[in-house]
Amino acid sequence: MLARIVVATLLMISSAFAQERSITVASTTSTEQSGLFGFLLPRFTAATGIGVKVVAVGTGQALDIGRRGDADVVFVHDRPAEEKFLAEGFGVKRQDVMYNDFVVIGPKADPAHIAGGKDVTEALKKIAAAKATFVSRGDRSGTHQAELRLWKEAGIDIATAKGSWYREIGQGMGPALNMAASDNAYVLSDRGTWLSFKKRGDLAILTEGDRRLFNQYGVMLVNPAKHPTVKAKDGQAFVDWLISAEGQKVIADYKVGGEQLFFPNASD
Repeated sequence: MLARIVVATLLMISSAFAQERSITVASTTSTEQSGLFGFLLPRFTAATGIGVKVVAVGTGQALDIGRRGDADVVFVHDRPAEEKFLAEGFGVKRQDVMYNDFVVIGPKADPAHIAGGKDVTEALKKIAAAKATFVSRGDRSGTHQAELRLWKEAGIDIATAKGSWYREIGQGMGPALNMAASDNAYVLSDRGTWLSFKKRGDLAILTEGDRRLFNQYGVMLVNPAKHPTVKAKDGQAFVDWLISAEGQKVIADYKVGGEQLFFPNASD
């Protein structure tokens, strides 16, 4: 009887300790919807004993969560917004982690005739001129901000040029791809989520390879000086593991259908 009580008590202590060793990471929808976190986080936990709760939202929302102190780490992909977050004192230090690229997805029928081109601004000009249906995430995510920058580089003021052809949905990459598939529309996607997307319908990659489609991801510990509730030690352990040789190898090892989705570049 005594032995059972001792074992039960030890299990309770162990469970409580395990629960204490956990962090919250505010991150982009692409890291989750691509399947990367499902592959990476169990390996991090096995290596460190630290559990991770992910809040997967657009980059803008993820940084807002960090500003409120409701996350220990932010893992996002909008460099200008990340630098602003740092300048405001909400982040400790930004680290490059990995990259992939954006691609313009569209219907194989291609009413805007953009297939095969590499110039993303020319592709957007043709889509706007044809008033071909375009799905925008419209959610302040890294992908949405990249899309807005590309419209601007194309010389198009999308705020005044948009009409019924331009559909802002205020949702993540998965829902945007679903809508594009159902409506035979164009959409800007990160390659990782596209490769993981199963219900492609009549969609295909039509424009890729422009240097302006480069998509860098960065990670930051939320500043504990701003928010004393931040789990600085365990949060920093996550940052350090991501940029370590072990973490970088795990990122490189994640593939879908034999294709690598993210390319580690912390050492760069």
